[in-house]
Amino acid sequence: MTVGQGMQGGWGFGMAVRTRRGDYAPLGQFGWDGGTGTSVYADPVHGVTGVLLTQVGVSTPDSPRLVHDFWTTLYQAVED
Repeated sequence: MTVGQGMQGGWGFGMAVRTRRGDYAPLGQFGWDGGTGTSVYADPVHGVTGVLLTQVGVSTPDSPRLVHDFWTTLYQAVED
């Protein structure tokens, strides 16, 4: 499972910028996944910003799943 930009990203503005379509997010989404369980992205296409702050570092298989589930749920809400 790929979390955050994974293979779909590039770099710009000091953050990750999505340059290829891969999963739920459109091109142009930008932000950052932190190693301490944080994730923040802005999506100019849908006018959405998401911020996830946890106290679980990315040190277990469950941590990346939590981040992925957060963004999946956010984009499901946008499309509904």
